Amino acid sequence: MIRLTLLLLLALGLAGSGIADAGQLVREFSGTGNRVTAPFQVEGPWIIDWRLDGDYDALIALDVQLIDAATGRHLGRLFRTKKYRSNGVKLFEEGGRYQLRISSSLARWRFKIEQLTPEEAEAYTVRERPAPEDLLSR
Repeated sequence: MIRLTLLLLLALGLAGSGIADAGQLVREFSGTGNRVTAPFQVEGPWIIDWRLDGDYDALIALDVQLIDAATGRHLGRLFRTKKYRSNGVKLFEEGGRYQLRISSSLARWRFKIEQLTPEEAEAYTVRERPAPEDLLSR
């Protein structure tokens, strides 16, 4: 999955290599436990590149929600996972001023918020995440 994420980001970088802002890092958050991040401002399109790691696979959990930084209003759950180290990239079309509400258990997490160009977003393709039983058979 790490290789897939790196290849996706490399492809996005090559697609917009003539543009100075291509794949521009806006903010990066990392830590453990529960937290509401500092606000960050992005224009659409943008991505969250996330990673979840921990020492106890059967016990780790992560729940991440997107919050409107101006009002504190819950805008939706971005993802939730249990029992598996994992990572991914999620694309958003709408810009704004946001925060992440992160709830985790026995986990280390990292989130990179990156600004994309419209060309990079167009090249972005969603891949289906393998079922947990597929991950165990590897």
